Amino acid sequence: MANLDVALKNAMQIEGAIGVAVVDYTSGMTLGVAGGTAELDLTVAAAGNTDVVRAKMRTIEMLQLNDEIEDILITLGTQYHVIRPLTGRHGKGLFLYLMLSKSRANLALARHQLRTIEENLEL
Repeated sequence: MANLDVALKNAMQIEGAIGVAVVDYTSGMTLGVAGGTAELDLTVAAAGNTDVVRAKMRTIEMLQLNDEIEDILITLGTQYHVIRPLTGRHGKGLFLYLMLSKSRANLALARHQLRTIEENLEL
């Protein structure tokens, strides 16, 4: 099992990774970040995506879907943003937020690697 620092480091090894964060979507607080750029405050971006996660969780609940979110993909002109809610018993209310360079990333492989990181994360 990987701790938070190891998980963040592993996520930054994903081809095309720009930055990664673990975020509490109930409060918007980031528990850990790695990477990022001078032009983009990863903490602000991660906290802002709590609204995306909350909205999708509410929608699933309102529709009474007996399902859970694997990940949420936001495609920008030059980046992919992948949001993966944690499903482990200690990760409830948290999500991984991964920013990828669209030109350097293999999205399918990145999603697979992020799932593996999430499965091994011990908080």
